[in-house]
Amino acid sequence: MAEEATSALNLPFNTEIFSRLTQRQKLGALAAVALAIALIVAAWLWTREPPYGVLFANLTDQDAGQIVTVLQQQNIPYKYSEGGGAILVPMSQVHDVRLKLASQGLPKGGLVGFELMENQKLGLSQFAEQINYQRGLEGELARSIQTLAAVRAARVHLAIPKQTAFLRDEAKPSASVLVSLQPGRSLEATQIAGIVHLVSSSVPQLNPANVSVIDQDGNLLSQQKDPLKSLELNADQLKYVKEVENRYLKRVEAILEPLVGKGNFRAQVAAEIDFSHVDQVAETYKPNPAPETAIRSQQTSETGSGNPPAMGVPGALTNQPPVPATAPITNPQVGGTGAAAGQNANYSRSATINYELDKTIRHTRGGPGEIRRLSVAVAINHKKEVGKDGKPRPVPPTAEELQRIQALVREAVGFNEARGDSINVAAANFVPPEPEAVPELPLWKDPAALAFAREMGQYLVFALIVFLIWTKLLKPVFDMLAATAHRVEIEEKAAEEAIEAAVEEEQGPRPPTFEERLAQAREVAHKEPKLVAELIKEWMGGNNP
Repeated sequence: MAEEATSALNLPFNTEIFSRLTQRQKLGALAAVALAIALIVAAWLWTREPPYGVLFANLTDQDAGQIVTVLQQQNIPYKYSEGGGAILVPMSQVHDVRLKLASQGLPKGGLVGFELMENQKLGLSQFAEQINYQRGLEGELARSIQTLAAVRAARVHLAIPKQTAFLRDEAKPSASVLVSLQPGRSLEATQIAGIVHLVSSSVPQLNPANVSVIDQDGNLLSQQKDPLKSLELNADQLKYVKEVENRYLKRVEAILEPLVGKGNFRAQVAAEIDFSHVDQVAETYKPNPAPETAIRSQQTSETGSGNPPAMGVPGALTNQPPVPATAPITNPQVGGTGAAAGQNANYSRSATINYELDKTIRHTRGGPGEIRRLSVAVAINHKKEVGKDGKPRPVPPTAEELQRIQALVREAVGFNEARGDSINVAAANFVPPEPEAVPELPLWKDPAALAFAREMGQYLVFALIVFLIWTKLLKPVFDMLAATAHRVEIEEKAAEEAIEAAVEEEQGPRPPTFEERLAQAREVAHKEPKLVAELIKEWMGGNNP
């Protein structure tokens, strides 16, 4: 780096010149270069700060303080989120730090569970053991409830009475659960029932009716009435109605989309579903036809003063039913009997016949979920045609097209006029949705602008640090090296000139021979060994590639 900088400034600096520096100058130059490199690297790493991830969030003050203390002891960088609700560490160290903190029992969550029973002391009273067990059970239940996504924190209070041998004085346990919900979240009725069942199942003889659940606002959740039940509605029934409507809606969409195109129609289906269970018993009576008459019972009675002989013609005439009575009551004569024949006039005969009736009993049970009425509404968009001016204009569909669409919809949904189904198809010019007007944020509030400004500020600070390092640290070092190199060059040039002058003085005007020059060089080397050594070094260095 130093050689590149000096070459940029045309400085005659190389390893030979560096070797000629004093020990103090060498150490100072190396320290300056090392410090400059360290500062540049630190500035670059600062501009490239690693991304941070959430280590823990929603901590109690006690847990947060203990975690920060451990991070400081282990020299782990950390920072807080903008709202202060979370502790952030470098993303690459999140899992490692969590495991290290978990080995130390952090975070404790402000709750103690059954680990409280692990360090029982000798001589502990039964009352203290019972209290520790109850605290551990409350903590475990609270931890289980906190696993729900909508619950931020929870506390459980158990009231477990002391057992007694008298059944009359025996009291039942009860429990209270306080849940702190996440912002904008709420618990459904099934989740509240799950919490009640969890607590009641964990404590012997705890009735679910004795479990109270309240939220952070003091609202009692465990005894809230379900609005669907208050209206005698069932969530499953509403879901079934929605499924039926969606099923018919998909049929309509499947048949209209190829005709008018996607987005050129809107359809809605409303279904009235009968969920009532109907048990009907019908009993009907019909008169028997003449050829199929059936006698259920028959009774015949006779009165008289004597034993009249059998008279008359046996057969159908003697088996006829009695004639309906008229006032005054008289007994009709039967089959050739009477005074005219010389018989006892006081003798009479009567018959009572009961006939079977045509009876029908029908049991009818209607199944729930039958469609009582179906209503379908379809809106068709106007077509777009290019006019003479080259601009598109809306053209409504014709009456024949609407009738054809209505007929197709009738067949698709299984139109039933007897149950009162209705279908309405209308044409309309759809208005395109207007884009939502998003208010422009000021430049100083725009997150993208702030992020860009923060990044550019980091780069500017880095450039300023590099400039200061060059002007205040590296440039003076290079100037000192350049001055040293210049001074060495002047000294070497003066030594060469001195040697040449000494040689010329010894030789005189006549050019010396090789032996004379060699003798003169030996004499100079004997007188000025240091100067000759420097000269030879210079020659050897100049001959190196």
